[in-house]
Amino acid sequence: MRALIELFGEAFEEPETYRSAIPNSDYLERLLGKESFIVLVAERKSEIFGGLVAYVLEKFEQERSEIYIYDLAVALPHRRNGIATHLIGALRPIARTLGAYVIFVQADLGDDPAIQLYSKLGIREDVLHFDIEVDVPRSD
Repeated sequence: MRALIELFGEAFEEPETYRSAIPNSDYLERLLGKESFIVLVAERKSEIFGGLVAYVLEKFEQERSEIYIYDLAVALPHRRNGIATHLIGALRPIARTLGAYVIFVQADLGDDPAIQLYSKLGIREDVLHFDIEVDVPRSD
């Protein structure tokens, strides 16, 4: 898991985000033990060069789930070889087994390779994303 975190930091060019507070082993073991947390890696000879992290989101309006791909990355020397497509392909049967009806993922505007990949695999929806602060000072 730590190797995958390193890969994400390099691939997204956000080393501080991914390396500044890596969780301890107990936290990672608990997370990996949850059925709602999915990790897939592409590796050869113990070298991880691609990976995907996804979450199962149980729906309330029907007895079904969605899978949200939170992070997906392939190391620079291994890109354009179908690895990301294979990782998503490997996620599909897992999603079916978990009762999911759809897998969804976000791509940032300007991330043309990601947009191109996801456009080949699914239907594009243009939505707005909002980050809502958790700790907001109260105005009494």
